[in-house]
Amino acid sequence: MDFKGLVPWGFGRKSQEAELSIQRDINGLLRDFWSDFEVGGLFGRQWGGFEPRINVTEDDKEVKVSAELPGLDEKDIDVSLTKDSLTIKGEKKQEREEKATGYYHVERSYGAFSRTVPLPCETDQDKVEAEFKKGVLVVTLPKTPEACKEKRKVTVKT
Repeated sequence: MDFKGLVPWGFGRKSQEAELSIQRDINGLLRDFWSDFEVGGLFGRQWGGFEPRINVTEDDKEVKVSAELPGLDEKDIDVSLTKDSLTIKGEKKQEREEKATGYYHVERSYGAFSRTVPLPCETDQDKVEAEFKKGVLVVTLPKTPEACKEKRKVTVKT
């Protein structure tokens, strides 16, 4: 009876294929393991961080930035403005506790985020307004009079 084909090590082509197969299996296990700790992994809980969705709109008079921040309070949010960008930072903390006869269960998760949005034009920093309702932050940035005037027609050639 030839036992060489049953052993994943040794000499020849079959041993190389077996080693590659084992390496692929190990890589897959490690990838699956670490993906559980990334955002949205481990049964949908966010462990590695939180990145809110952001929407930016612009018209002739203002730029509006809205960010979805469910589960946060306004005290957990920090909004800062520079000449050419808006930064929204915050922390999302959750704790769930269950007590019943014979067991006690606590789950905690934490995620910090920071999103910086480059602004398409100069804004009037003294007139900026931020409103937070039902988990949505809306920052309204009025354009400066100079930024409103800086519009020019571009000719399209055929």
